[in-house]
Amino acid sequence: MILAAGRIVTPARVFAPGWVHVEDERLVDVGAGAPPRPADVELPAATVVPGFVDVHVHGGGGASFDEGTAEAAERVVAAHLAHGTTTMVASLVTMAPAAHLRAVRELAALSAGGRLAGVHLEGPWLSPEHAGAHDPALLEVPKPDHVDAVLEAGDGHVRMVTLAPELDGGLDAVRRLTAAGVVAAVGHTDASYEVVRAALDAGAGVGTHLFNAMRGLKHRSPGPVAALLEHPDTYVELIADGVHLHPAVIRLAANAKPHRYALVTDAMAAAAAADGDYELGPMRVAVRDGEARLADGTIAGSTLTLARAVQYAVTEAGLTLEDAVRAATLTPATMLGLEHVGALRPGFRADLVVLDDALAVKRVMHRGRWVRTS
Repeated sequence: MILAAGRIVTPARVFAPGWVHVEDERLVDVGAGAPPRPADVELPAATVVPGFVDVHVHGGGGASFDEGTAEAAERVVAAHLAHGTTTMVASLVTMAPAAHLRAVRELAALSAGGRLAGVHLEGPWLSPEHAGAHDPALLEVPKPDHVDAVLEAGDGHVRMVTLAPELDGGLDAVRRLTAAGVVAAVGHTDASYEVVRAALDAGAGVGTHLFNAMRGLKHRSPGPVAALLEHPDTYVELIADGVHLHPAVIRLAANAKPHRYALVTDAMAAAAAADGDYELGPMRVAVRDGEARLADGTIAGSTLTLARAVQYAVTEAGLTLEDAVRAATLTPATMLGLEHVGALRPGFRADLVVLDDALAVKRVMHRGRWVRTS
């Protein structure tokens, strides 16, 4: 099948007009101008971008990954797929140890089957000072045997672990995770600038939802933010929903980390679902007017989809479409070593999203087949 569109964002290049050639589940070719033969699908007013890659998402469609069942996971995947997210790494919040390991095993099995791209563990090795929507009573310091047990449960499918490096054993955990091929991320942390630098030197490579749930940036105590932004090899996550970050802060981080900032949703069950009362792990969350908060007002994830994050990044934060698309596709895929997704390139998986002039999702292709959209 050949699809022609008014604009193709690969995202390394923009073809206006352009075309893509799909055979089975793969992209065969991508080009500018008129296609080599008459197109099977003509979209002259549309923009085609790669399928979105969300590497930090807890739920959606009324379900959560922490439920620990294949049925719940399928609901989350389907809800976000309808909004253009074609690759997803399942994130788990802090849970009771036994339930946590069961959920890791279930999600690892789904990853082995190709439904998910892996597992991200956000907790339990987090700072009580910046617990966010995690139950402080369940937070722990990272002990070697616990780290090993989690990795064993993941059976090679744990992609990233967020932790606070200042905890006892924190830097050792960073080294242990890195040696196992897992991305260690700094987040939910009260660490000083110096400790975060030590964590980065030990192998940590990501800042989890930068600015949120971490010690703030101050002129005499720069903390995690400065350490993460100035390190040339470190990626940072940004939640572009108008609740977690001011547009100017998004621009600041984007300018400081070109091609190394990833848009993520940090979505909970209410994403692509209605307002109401939900649970995030053991915590009760009220969602009103699209904002998810605990009873004390603490932000409890988001109700974002990546499509909306891209739209917000462009229309409110002033990023270029190419940069916002890259941050929601190729950058997160590269950050976690996900292969053959995140770009419109020959040999990559045929995942793409059709956007209108307002950057709203009109059509979604996953593995070479059109899927039902929202």
